[in-house]
Amino acid sequence: MDLQLTDKIALVTGASSGIGAATARLLAAEGADVVVGFQRNEQGAAATVEAVRQHGRRGFLCRLDVTDAGDVQRAVSELDLESRGLDILVQSSGVAPVGDFDKVSAGEWARVVAVNLNGPFHVLQAAIPLLRDGAAVVNVASVAGQTGVPHQAHYAAAKAGVINLTKSAARALAPRVRVNCVAPGMTLTEMGQITATALPPDYAQQKLLLQRFAEPEEIAACIAFLASPVSGFITGETLNANGGRDLR
Repeated sequence: MDLQLTDKIALVTGASSGIGAATARLLAAEGADVVVGFQRNEQGAAATVEAVRQHGRRGFLCRLDVTDAGDVQRAVSELDLESRGLDILVQSSGVAPVGDFDKVSAGEWARVVAVNLNGPFHVLQAAIPLLRDGAAVVNVASVAGQTGVPHQAHYAAAKAGVINLTKSAARALAPRVRVNCVAPGMTLTEMGQITATALPPDYAQQKLLLQRFAEPEEIAACIAFLASPVSGFITGETLNANGGRDLR
């Protein structure tokens, strides 16, 4: 299927590793130029930019702290001078520490919510003037935001907020811009491996119809679909990519 992404311009946050990096690579493979958003991992972000360029597309680095509204506004203003608009915004920045419910500190709660929920709001709000007519926004949430999890209460709460932020933004930006969400299950990323330490060894066999965890590229494919004109009549929705969790 042709996703009709040739010459589109995308900003992907959290693109230095994991799902964000996989998404940036796939968008480039489908013909888009990609702005690689990152905060600290410049080496990983540079590797993603190189992968974008290997597909014959333009790749740019964009350092931004999604938890700081002022820094986001600065980065987006600089980006406007470079890209002159955006067709796609993918919000993949995230942190997911593991901790017992009764031991999560106020500071850790605030940090997780700041990155996973406040961050997508700051970036989307700042990017609105750059989003061209017909643009698509895809937020990355989590199955945890739908079910809750005892060992990541802060993460689950923030991702539940992302799902509802998606609905609110879809209403606010329609009909000019579509806003959707992907809710992955366990994915084989560095962050996912940390989360997996809190799960039983037979979790995939017991909980998932597909009896395995996702590859980042599989989640990236879902994101690319929602970012493309092929899904042009979908907005305000959450696509579950969780291997059939809890359907057994």
